[in-house]
Amino acid sequence: MERLIDLLSFQSLALVFTGADFWIFFLFVYIGFAAINRFKTMRTLYLLAVSWFFYYKTGGSFVVLLMVSTLVSYLLGQAIHGSSKAIVRKASVATGIAFHLFILGYYKYSYFVVNSINDIFGTTFKVYNHFAAFANQLNGDQSFNVTDILLPLGISFFTFKIISYLVDIYRKELEPAKNIFDYGLYLAFFPSLIMGPITRAKDFMPQLYQPTLITREQFGHGIWMILKGLFKKMFIADYLTVNFIDRVFDNPHTYTGFEHVAAIFSYSVQIYCDFSGYTDIAIGLAVLMGFVLKDNFNSPYKAVSVADFWRRWHISLSSFLKDYLYIPLGGNRHGAVRTEVNLLLTMLLGGLWHGASWQFVIWGGLNGLGLVVYKFWKKVSPYENSKNFMVIAWRVMLTFTFITFTRIFFRADTMEGVRVFFDQVAHNFAWEYIPKVLWAYKGVFAVATLGMILHWLPYSWKAKGEQTFIEAPMPLQVAFCVFVVIVIYQSVSADMVPFIYLQF
Repeated sequence: MERLIDLLSFQSLALVFTGADFWIFFLFVYIGFAAINRFKTMRTLYLLAVSWFFYYKTGGSFVVLLMVSTLVSYLLGQAIHGSSKAIVRKASVATGIAFHLFILGYYKYSYFVVNSINDIFGTTFKVYNHFAAFANQLNGDQSFNVTDILLPLGISFFTFKIISYLVDIYRKELEPAKNIFDYGLYLAFFPSLIMGPITRAKDFMPQLYQPTLITREQFGHGIWMILKGLFKKMFIADYLTVNFIDRVFDNPHTYTGFEHVAAIFSYSVQIYCDFSGYTDIAIGLAVLMGFVLKDNFNSPYKAVSVADFWRRWHISLSSFLKDYLYIPLGGNRHGAVRTEVNLLLTMLLGGLWHGASWQFVIWGGLNGLGLVVYKFWKKVSPYENSKNFMVIAWRVMLTFTFITFTRIFFRADTMEGVRVFFDQVAHNFAWEYIPKVLWAYKGVFAVATLGMILHWLPYSWKAKGEQTFIEAPMPLQVAFCVFVVIVIYQSVSADMVPFIYLQF
């Protein structure tokens, strides 16, 4: 009872999808939702309050930043739509984009910029949190630390949602929200607030004006997605993280080159199960409340090329970068050279979006180069449209290997870690120890293999499994849910592992 009181109070208790506290929270939220969901206005106000409370419990006082961003972008959206003067419309959309990119840059890239300047020019500048200093002046005390800048959770995701909203209104592809509460819920809807998918207003807001209708099939689909997401995250991703991947990358000098290679391939399984697991849970939660979020992953490791991979991986981000960066840069409308430059710039900035370090820039650049090389290769390759199984399998494995290789820069904590990775692979591969490593980590390799087998299963098999669950009698559904939850939580061998994309 004391824990429940703490949960429902404004005391610190983070709400994360893999924690029991979140599911207690959601149970109470859902009971309230069931009571008022027939009334659209009440439903919107209720879910907005719940979403802000969720963000407060997870992101602390940064909920104020979310509220300010909501107010500013809503007013600018109204200004864009309400003016017939081109200069006012352009000024409003430019102001909105600049303001929110400045906020994102301040919180996410201050250290990166200051450290880069110091490294290049030999200076000793230090980061100073001007927002914290201003808050201290308002409070008349020193409550906030001015020497640190903490990254607000989900800021990259809700900033992109704001940009898409303003730009779509400017392009006259979207009518603005009818009121600030509808817009606030679009921005703060708690299942997708922290880690996406990056929903667009034209996909989400029309659903606010429709009556809630949750059929038995939709309810079953929502539960299935939640179970699938929890299994991916906690049974597969977390097990690989705790029992192998973190050990190798935290102490790279003590592991052989083979173990490094095994760790980076395991990391590809981990990051997919971690991020797509979150997305599955978010989609499932939304379905249970009558909302549809678009899929964010489409079996990305079945991709036959780098271009195909980026059509399947983090789809909401890939499509955002295409529509709001690549195409405005010129897309493929200005010749081959300009097209390749636009591709590289888009992927470099996409890499920087993921993290404020040169490693992420290099990772983005490598993927950009992969896209450029593929564009040339498909023009001369005799196998581009081949339906031969061996050709397709070879292309899938080559694409998966390249994507995994680029993630060395994504996963290593520092460039020194990257250097050690390649040094161990080149000079200490230790072929003779491979059988011992395979045996010592047999559980890890079994779980990683399970993850890939489940990923590569035919779509029809997965759809059949889901439909069987949906059509099963309720007692069997309950029994299956209990079984999966027991299996998942029996596999937990350490403290809760945070979602990878929380840092972005």
